[in-house]
Amino acid sequence: MTKLILHTKINAPIERCFLLSLSVDLHKISTSQTNEKVIAGVSTGLVKLNDVITWEGRHLGVTQKFTSKIVAMKQPTYFADEMQKGAFKNFYHQHFFKEDGGVCIMTDELEMEAPLGILGKIAMALVVRPHIEKFLVQRNQIIKQVAESEEWKKYLKPDTL
Repeated sequence: MTKLILHTKINAPIERCFLLSLSVDLHKISTSQTNEKVIAGVSTGLVKLNDVITWEGRHLGVTQKFTSKIVAMKQPTYFADEMQKGAFKNFYHQHFFKEDGGVCIMTDELEMEAPLGILGKIAMALVVRPHIEKFLVQRNQIIKQVAESEEWKKYLKPDTL
């Protein structure tokens, strides 16, 4: 099992950061480098507990389908999604949010396991983990950019905060 932990500091309220992380519309924008699109499930708005989405995108030169389910949620501090179907043997992504002095600290904890035994472990270490880390860093930078500007209003209704 490979574990990846990322911390992103965002100068915005915790609730805004949490909700932007649940936005399917912002996810599409933040993953434009892989041309991700929803092919089944919730296709717009905010995901909620037990929602299932199938994404299709191009990763490492190959078009992939990935179905995930929101398996846990405690607003505005935590949610988790888990792969239901996809290329990984296991994929569990936890999202933590805490406020520290007016700054939201968004933490991703991702546990993933490749199939194919030792070959999968080698691919994970050399190619997959670095790719997923870069993918998440880029996604988190878009969330940060949107949350810290007035652009968040495109994705969230001001009266929901």
